[in-house]
Amino acid sequence: MEQYFEIGKITGTHGIRGTMRVFPTTEDPSRFERLKEIIVEIRGKRETFHIQKVAFHKQFVLLTVKEITDINVAELYKNGRILIPDAMAIPLGEDEYYNRDLYGLKVVTEEGEELGEITEIFPTGSNDVYVVKKDGKGKELLLPAIKDCIKNVDLKNGVMTVKLLEGLR
Repeated sequence: MEQYFEIGKITGTHGIRGTMRVFPTTEDPSRFERLKEIIVEIRGKRETFHIQKVAFHKQFVLLTVKEITDINVAELYKNGRILIPDAMAIPLGEDEYYNRDLYGLKVVTEEGEELGEITEIFPTGSNDVYVVKKDGKGKELLLPAIKDCIKNVDLKNGVMTVKLLEGLR
């Protein structure tokens, strides 16, 4: 089964002709300009749309698609997720990972102490922050995604090794 990446969330409309206002969840919003089509997932259904025009307004991407020409139809897709197939993903550099591959990783200290697993990832602008919980509940541990803290990511074995910086507990 083909996997998909989320690259944006539809937050509303722009104008009366059905342009969708999208909050990009990708590090490179300009990637929308290189796409010919997108998949929108909403309420468990996926639909393919062909991109007609891409524009940028503040932190949003404005997407006009051939299949939607009316604000009322565009409103039906509010809160939808914009997906692309894996084949269209931006290649990773060394020590880079797709966020979706980090969820569920077991997090251990360099000394071998199990801290829990990654349950959420918050983008902060300067770096992501990984939320680690033990058994999916209890107190959260917030780890900055920086080299001083994240020492090794082993996706094959599902383990992230970290150094707890002073003040993180």
